[in-house]
Amino acid sequence: MSDPSKPGEPTTLHYEVLEPGDEGVAVITLDRPEARNAQNKRMTYELNAAFDDAARRTDVKVIVLRAGGPHFCSGHDMRDRESHRQFDLVSTHGGFSREGQEGQMAFEEEVYFQMCWRWRNIPKPVIAAAQGKTIAGGLMLLWIADVILAADDASFSDPVVGMGVNGVEYFAHPWEFGARKAKELLFTGDYVSAQDALQLGMVNRVVPADQLREETLRLARRIATRPSFALKLAKESVNQTLEAQGQWTALRSAFSLQHLAHAHNRIRFGVPVDPGSGRRPATSG
Repeated sequence: MSDPSKPGEPTTLHYEVLEPGDEGVAVITLDRPEARNAQNKRMTYELNAAFDDAARRTDVKVIVLRAGGPHFCSGHDMRDRESHRQFDLVSTHGGFSREGQEGQMAFEEEVYFQMCWRWRNIPKPVIAAAQGKTIAGGLMLLWIADVILAADDASFSDPVVGMGVNGVEYFAHPWEFGARKAKELLFTGDYVSAQDALQLGMVNRVVPADQLREETLRLARRIATRPSFALKLAKESVNQTLEAQGQWTALRSAFSLQHLAHAHNRIRFGVPVDPGSGRRPATSG
């Protein structure tokens, strides 16, 4: 697996530490613009390695997640055929080749759900910056962040109800949009504009697209002047409040329901998602 501590090693992202020291900022940049930064297995594990390195370094206080190219992330890379055997598992989940829904559930537990929860709990502030489109699985990469900045051209969507499942694996929609707006967006698959996302509370700030990187780094450097232990405790205090409200249990329940949907689709269509993508005509009975 690529080691981001060695310059030039990652193939799906760039990783650098700006001004390492008491106020260092680590910057992770998704770099698959030819695939609109779609998340494949290699990106997942390279992201995890970069997050691990930044979390462990004493000369990094804040982590920035951003993307190269016109879009933040187009979701899961459905064309990814690289074997999971190329990577070291992070969780205790295995059995990806088992028959039935068991294998797919184990795979998505490792690569999507557990990874997002792990990154969400990094004991340092994580700031994400999004431009262009962020679709489905791309939302999960944003939602692990503590603060999100959006370019004024940004828009966000999870259209997978049209594919026969309830939503992406890390189902944080009600926490990010509020319950009724989450239902509307899931039912319709519509995009949310940057300004609407700001009003809903999913993003913290909207800035001109050509100033996104500059404004993100300015905020990261400002936060990096604060005491590291206090930042850690403040983050944990907010996260624990969400957990006390039932966030962990809700996320786990929605993940299980997603795999009920996958199993249903396998029985009905022979594949884990509805190939009609929501365009199938209604039938009676």
